[in-house]
Amino acid sequence: MPDSRKGKRVLIYSHDSFGLGHLRRCREIAHTLAEAHKALSVLILSGSPIIGSFDFRARVDFVRVPGVIKLRNGDYTSLALHIDIEQTMAMRASIIEHTAKAFDPDLFIVDKEPLGLRGEVEATLALLHDRGTPCVLGLRDVMDEPGLLAPEWERKQVAPALMRYYDDIWIYGLPQICDPLEGLELPDSVRKKMSYTGYLRRTLPEAKAQVALEKIQDPFILVTVGGGGDGEAIIDWVLRAYESDPHLPYPALLVLGPFMNSEVQGDLLARAAKLDKVEAITFEARIENLVDRAIGMVCMGGYNTFCEVLSFDKRALVIPRTEPRMEQYIRASRAQELGLVQMVRDDGVRDAHLMATALRNLPQQRQPSEVVVPGLLDGPQNVVRLADHWLEQGRDDLSLAEPVTQGQA
Repeated sequence: MPDSRKGKRVLIYSHDSFGLGHLRRCREIAHTLAEAHKALSVLILSGSPIIGSFDFRARVDFVRVPGVIKLRNGDYTSLALHIDIEQTMAMRASIIEHTAKAFDPDLFIVDKEPLGLRGEVEATLALLHDRGTPCVLGLRDVMDEPGLLAPEWERKQVAPALMRYYDDIWIYGLPQICDPLEGLELPDSVRKKMSYTGYLRRTLPEAKAQVALEKIQDPFILVTVGGGGDGEAIIDWVLRAYESDPHLPYPALLVLGPFMNSEVQGDLLARAAKLDKVEAITFEARIENLVDRAIGMVCMGGYNTFCEVLSFDKRALVIPRTEPRMEQYIRASRAQELGLVQMVRDDGVRDAHLMATALRNLPQQRQPSEVVVPGLLDGPQNVVRLADHWLEQGRDDLSLAEPVTQGQA
């Protein structure tokens, strides 16, 4: 029976409730697909409590599931609701599955977690697999050290899920930086599904940044720590540099992030207020505008920030976190080897003179564009090309994912 609906539909799942990385990547992919196809509708499933703070283009919308947060011991708890985590997860899984049933996508893209948070997407994957809907796993360029990722994926039974449910695996990066599945024992049938897209090039949003600078002027050094939940050390280190050396040539704009502890945030804002060359804000949804204006960046090296460094050709000093994952360190060290960024490790001492020297030298670094890496920022066009393959094929064709058989686990 012919499909009488207006245009194709893409459903994207982003598991994250804390932080900005997964949400911002999924939003970028949604906008890229909607821009490429004027009749395409994209719906994002997310647990982010601040998803409503972002702008969304025409034909891109979101459904927010109840939020959860990961505790230091690795367990999860409800972010806002005073109910048991098992109830929260059951609600999330139900909302995800019912949304998929009602939206009836022509393509389902899952970000990072093959079965979703604590397996919450498996029922939806099974439903869409039975309908013949192509399912794609999207992975960032770096996941973690193989020695840590392998036991995690073994425990979550990821390999069978990749064989059973997924038609394609898109890696939003290049093998010159990392093979995110290196060291994992995966069958050739899974490896053949992998495609490297290149990094997701960012562009300036139509609307300007909402922040109005009060103390400093362009050009400035932009210091950004993503969501901010684990960015206190970098902000502290930069502040130490300006406190110890008021003659640093360029001012700094600090973006603390919406998830930074409120008491810590207050202390850092108070320190920044005492410095003539430092201004601090908590959050800017259109941070691309600030990146574009900056003479250089100090950052942690998360996926989205790295894409912005490359897209806006910014000199960057990257201070990666190493816990709970080595993802940022792996990305930063490989990028430094290629000459794209400079990396400094946080030794816990955070010497003010060392940071001041790095800030003085930052504007003299070479720009990423001075290094030729073929396909580096080809992510958007390759995502569109790969998505078109499945959208044009239609759902009448059999899925390439391996059929579910009894006892396959």
